[in-house]
Amino acid sequence: MLHPLPKTHHHQLIPNFTLPKPPQNPLNQHSFEQNYRHICNLLLSLTQSRALPKGLQLHSHVLKSGFQTIPLISHHLINFYSKNQLPLHSRQIFEEAPEKSSTTWSSVISSFAQNELPVLAIEYFRRMLGTPLRPDDHIYPSVTKSCAILSRRDVGQSVHGFAVKTGFEFDVFVGSSVVDMYAKCGEIRDARKMFDDIPHKNVVSWSGMIYGYAQVGEDEEALRLFKQALVQNLDVNDFTFSSVIRVCGNSTLLELGKQIHGLCFKTNFNLSSFVGSSLVSLYSKCGVIEGAYRVFDEIPVKNLGMWNAMLIACAQHVHTDKALDLFKQMGSAGMKPNFITFLCVLYACSHAGLVEKGQYYFALMKEYGIEPGEQHYASLVDLLGRAGKLEEAVKIIEEMPIEPTESIWGALLTGCRIHGDTELAASVADRVFELGPVSPGLHVLMSNAYAAAGRFEEAAKARKMLRDRGMKKETGLSWVEEGNKIHTFAAGDRRHMRTKEIYLKLEELGEEMEKAGYVADTSFVLREVNREEKDQTIRYHSERLAVAFGLITFPPDRPIRIMKNLRICGDCHTAIKFMSKCSGRVIIVRDNNRFHRFEDGKCTCGDYW
Repeated sequence: MLHPLPKTHHHQLIPNFTLPKPPQNPLNQHSFEQNYRHICNLLLSLTQSRALPKGLQLHSHVLKSGFQTIPLISHHLINFYSKNQLPLHSRQIFEEAPEKSSTTWSSVISSFAQNELPVLAIEYFRRMLGTPLRPDDHIYPSVTKSCAILSRRDVGQSVHGFAVKTGFEFDVFVGSSVVDMYAKCGEIRDARKMFDDIPHKNVVSWSGMIYGYAQVGEDEEALRLFKQALVQNLDVNDFTFSSVIRVCGNSTLLELGKQIHGLCFKTNFNLSSFVGSSLVSLYSKCGVIEGAYRVFDEIPVKNLGMWNAMLIACAQHVHTDKALDLFKQMGSAGMKPNFITFLCVLYACSHAGLVEKGQYYFALMKEYGIEPGEQHYASLVDLLGRAGKLEEAVKIIEEMPIEPTESIWGALLTGCRIHGDTELAASVADRVFELGPVSPGLHVLMSNAYAAAGRFEEAAKARKMLRDRGMKKETGLSWVEEGNKIHTFAAGDRRHMRTKEIYLKLEELGEEMEKAGYVADTSFVLREVNREEKDQTIRYHSERLAVAFGLITFPPDRPIRIMKNLRICGDCHTAIKFMSKCSGRVIIVRDNNRFHRFEDGKCTCGDYW
């Protein structure tokens, strides 16, 4: 139902806003046409300026004058309410229109698609198919966009089939929207086939394809397409830049990301909130939190994605107070948090040991109408487990309204490992076995839990089960970016062209570290091997090789930034603290959980990770 229209007389209307007078003689066709065209122009102007109060007054005048029966007026009113984010008002205008043209249907379907009501967009599309009218090049893109939002590849494929039957398959707008739909539904092959087939490509098809490759982790192909688009002088938009910058962030390609950031400046997309959220994520993931703050502060209008990107950046870099302050600022800015926002805040509390604050934010979710999901419960269990409150964590799992998932059991196993509760860890591993097939990561946690408890037979059984199912434990890798090249290392790796220098540097550094008091902790090697073999195993972990490479490669004033795909082990964490102290260097390590900034023998995580 529409908001009540203001009770106004013409002389009370807002200054500089003149309504057309209704025709004195209804037979005067010229006067009638002038008035209704004037109304159309006014509606277009008010739609562009999002002037809701004036638009409500004009709508009141339309009703009094009887102009609402004209399909073009209905079309402009639907668009007006759509642009003012009132799609249900658009629907009411549509339902009350006595005559519905193809343009009227197009307007209402677009209103639903643009205002996150994809189910209604598809429903009205189906209704339209029951009329003599047929969809056009404006309607198909709105419907395929709705299918993409819902990840309904099956419905999208049906819409695509209908477009083929009606001869719109290779229309530039329809074809591009189909590419975008398949890409966002994860159907990258279908998207690429459509992309290659359409004769004319626009920014939507290029951006959709680039986004699709980025989404499925085919980063090289995403970057190759972006380069090809630039070579062809395509006018890329903020969505294109956002997708490519995310690729750089996921691959920690800082130098390339900086170049694309510079290109955003040249094309005036640097102040887009979509680009901004990707840039915040890029700088954060590459260990340059200062760059993330700078981007966040520079962009005047921030969307929710940007707030969430900055929140997770603060959490991962252990800027916990800043993260909680940002959450307060969101409220002051009138930005309503969503389920991702609360995940970011819970993560920040978990990695800082703020149990009471974490429990407060978990309870606060319901005040915002957000029902906690499995990820929120996993974060709460992680929060309690890391703080050593293992019994409370178990109680949460027993009382929560959903069945415990892999991530929840994994959070509890992590807590058990940190606090050495081998008995509970083994018990949890027994429960996990009851789940049936689980991920390789959880298999490794289970195997380690049994090994730590001295139950080596069960540990071997867990590893065998992993092999029998054709799964492999993820290889631990560390990598460093040097210019436009990535140098990757595995434990004991001797394939690098500077291997001799790297190992020599580790030997030199090892002697200095031992003099400074470092003693290797081989308890992190859970295999049944002798002490000497354990020492050798732990001494050449991938992150240590990466640090040694950084020390012999980068100038003394440059921080050594290392990325790692797995959690840093406890002994390497201790070792790198000694490395930073002995070398006088700043060493930043990103593992699969958070950032560690080592300086003068200390780490920003406070040994709580």
